[in-house]
Amino acid sequence: MTAADKFAPHVEAPPRQALAGVRVLEAGTLIAGPFAGRLLAEFGAEVIKVEAPGHPDPLREWGLQRHNGHTLWWAVQSRNKKCITLDLRRDRGQALFRELARRSDVVLENFRPGTMERWGLGWEQLHAVNPGLIMARVSGYGQTGPLAHRGGFAAVAEAVGGLRYINGYPDEPPPRAGISLGDSLAAMFALQGILSALYWRDARGGEGQMVDVALTEASFSLLESAVPEYDLTGADREPQGSTIGANVPSNIFCTRDRRWVVIAANMEGVFRRLMTVIGRPELADDERFSTHTGRTAGKDELEGAIGEWARTLDADEIDRRLADAGVPCGPVNRISDIFRDRQFRARDMLVEMHDEDLGDYVAPGVVPKLSATPGRLRWSGPPPGSHNREVYGDLLGLDDGELSVLAREGIV
Repeated sequence: MTAADKFAPHVEAPPRQALAGVRVLEAGTLIAGPFAGRLLAEFGAEVIKVEAPGHPDPLREWGLQRHNGHTLWWAVQSRNKKCITLDLRRDRGQALFRELARRSDVVLENFRPGTMERWGLGWEQLHAVNPGLIMARVSGYGQTGPLAHRGGFAAVAEAVGGLRYINGYPDEPPPRAGISLGDSLAAMFALQGILSALYWRDARGGEGQMVDVALTEASFSLLESAVPEYDLTGADREPQGSTIGANVPSNIFCTRDRRWVVIAANMEGVFRRLMTVIGRPELADDERFSTHTGRTAGKDELEGAIGEWARTLDADEIDRRLADAGVPCGPVNRISDIFRDRQFRARDMLVEMHDEDLGDYVAPGVVPKLSATPGRLRWSGPPPGSHNREVYGDLLGLDDGELSVLAREGIV
């Protein structure tokens, strides 16, 4: 008997979905853990999201804008998920969670380390219930180490992990990206860990295991060669504004119609083509700029020439001319620009959906694109407890009377 037989999938799912038959029990709130759950659900996993009765995920109220009195983040973050209510602080709720975990492939949580253990739902307890279980744990600093007990938010993790410092301009306060980048990075690493653990279990004959993701480490992992640079040369990487290191020319340039475009030509052949398009072929023939190092030293002169040319044309014309010449370029898009972008439309990255509270709306599409088992969007983020009857009744076999008692007692 293989591990795939021992820990067989438990649920019928639409055909031709890569994760059909994988059941995920999602506990936790806000961004990092639930974002990983969303990504799993988009590729067919049955994701059961647990919320406390009367105290739903705060993300239901987060977001900059409202429509019909509702925020918009939840509809995207929790699409394709089944929502149940369950009080994990009470014995009966913990027993029900263990029973759900016994029937699941993955438990995904992002509480502060130690929380699940206090509820009798830590790794050791759940592994004993279900040896095939994969438990993915997302936290600020990880499950071990002297700072593991601290809470973690994306803004702090990006700073501690070194990502914030190298952003922005020298001698200015380090800015952040306009999103919760540290959370999203941690979610993607959690997804990577879950998929790796599923492969180990189902294809290689292993058992379940714990996946431990720290927001700080997810941010730190993006620092490219900064670690050996410091170790071997003592170079402490500094912020560089809108450029990166020795990649010249590669920067943003303002156009005649006051838009920003990115032009990247930091390779010999591309550099020569760019200089031809902007009418400065003599710069490509100049021996000073014949090497990567030379172009870096001549950054101000080269990017000054490009900037002077860019100011004479509108962004769309620059994009057309450089694309035709094989020079990587692109506008710095706002969301309104993306809505008009034919490439995003052609790739199904703007998808029409319906929500019972929001009505019809456009949602971001699924990434990546799989040729044989593509991800798909089935429903918008549902109200709290929408799937209580289905999960507790069909999955655990509780009848209506038992469910009514649990609801009356505040367990679900």
